[in-house]
Amino acid sequence: MSTLTRLIDHLGDTLGEKAFDMRVVRENELHLRLAAGTPLALASTLEADFDFKLALMVASDRRTERSCFEISYLFASARENLFVHATKDVPASGNAARSIATFSLPASLYEREIRDMFGILFEDHPNERPLVRHGFWPEDYFPLRKDAARVEFADNGQSFPFQRVGGEGVFEIPVGPVHAGIIEPGHFRFSVVGETIIDMKARLYFTHKGTEKLFEGRTPTEALPLAERISGDTTVGHAMAYCQAIESLAGVDVPNRARYFRVVLLEMERLYNHIADFGAIANDTGFAVANSHCMRIRERLLRLNAELTGNRLLRDGIVPGGVAATASLSDPARLAGELDSVLADFEEVVEICMRNSLLVDRLEGTGRLTRKTAEDHGVLGYIARSCGIDVDTRRDHPFAAYGKLEFRVPVLEEGDVKARALLRVEEVRESVSLIKQAAPRSTEGLRSVLLRALPAFEPAFGLVEGWRGQIIHWVMADEEGRLTRVKIKDPSFVNWRPLSFALLKNIVPDFPLCNKSFNQSYSGNDL
Repeated sequence: MSTLTRLIDHLGDTLGEKAFDMRVVRENELHLRLAAGTPLALASTLEADFDFKLALMVASDRRTERSCFEISYLFASARENLFVHATKDVPASGNAARSIATFSLPASLYEREIRDMFGILFEDHPNERPLVRHGFWPEDYFPLRKDAARVEFADNGQSFPFQRVGGEGVFEIPVGPVHAGIIEPGHFRFSVVGETIIDMKARLYFTHKGTEKLFEGRTPTEALPLAERISGDTTVGHAMAYCQAIESLAGVDVPNRARYFRVVLLEMERLYNHIADFGAIANDTGFAVANSHCMRIRERLLRLNAELTGNRLLRDGIVPGGVAATASLSDPARLAGELDSVLADFEEVVEICMRNSLLVDRLEGTGRLTRKTAEDHGVLGYIARSCGIDVDTRRDHPFAAYGKLEFRVPVLEEGDVKARALLRVEEVRESVSLIKQAAPRSTEGLRSVLLRALPAFEPAFGLVEGWRGQIIHWVMADEEGRLTRVKIKDPSFVNWRPLSFALLKNIVPDFPLCNKSFNQSYSGNDL
């Protein structure tokens, strides 16, 4: 008996057949429409009995078509390539749903976001503070509702209700939201005794741009440039997740050539970001020469990127249905030789750094994130793998051509800055290997296929292991085939908050080092 069959039987026995309507959409995807009060029971059953985790929550305004809001829950199996996609109605008049925040910390974030963007309240939610909206937003302004009008308003200086830490000798140090350099804005409020950090609260969403709203009304092709620009350093990751969602909705399979070329592009993106990050971590210990060399190597990779797609950040390489006609790889052997040279160059920098006792002393034990805290927050990517959590979408939910390639998922246990730096090194090695495997198979055959008509008001999603971690795009089209709802999850959404825990008992001067080792996206989080 397959896992999906056992799951169907178990849910019927546990929740009762009247708790949901069910249909199998694909061989690995079960869709449920839930009765009121069922989500918490469903989440508990899926996690306890089948090791499913909540991957995403999405709200949609369906008042025009169905006189209600909808909330969708996407659960992903940790062991098998299986998904449960559950949807429940929220009456338009009551605008209230039962919270599952006490069951799942990521659910708490999703629910707070939904409350801010749609005005849907969640009963018994433990945290009433806003997540996205700032204090100067009008009380009745919920921007992702279909009838939300453009409103002109400006910052009136109203402060965010931070929870303050009291006690003798406790001082607050505010940092940001405007920082030195060219990084994006975020406010960090430290509570310290001497130099020791006893608490840190972060306030984000200063770069909220209405990204998800901008997708509405666009055709799949028109929306692609927007997907590529969600987070500037993750062009391929977000474009691929978006295209996979559209392709799933359209019911088309991408040609093999495009599958392998997508691997090449995604791993090239992983390479230049991980190498740059290693240099930046070294720079925050004061070893600027290592950063200079890593930036030099990054420049070599960006020039290779431009040869592949015509763009240094790999834009215009992936399209719905495959890869762009202008994206090409004419000489896989030359690319392999260049990457071997890049890897040898980088390995020399890493060796010099790790033989420097002053640098290593700054990394070891600094910013340690425990596995338990990471699991509670649902962390993803290299943050998870550096503290013992063996998770990688490329292996767990294979996409593109990863199911046909040989690679290992490096996992370290220590959870400190050193582990996060060395994990990047291991992933650089694996990325070079993956590109060398995929490149020779990406030069012949069809580049893309035409999309079929998109079914109206049917949800679909795409998952990608971006360089920071798992990216999810969830899409729904209207009767005309235009996008009516797009939900984006960058790994930064769940990875930002654990930084506060990694900083505990560290000193203030180590904040830049810890922050850089996490290196989360403001833009990808703030949307």
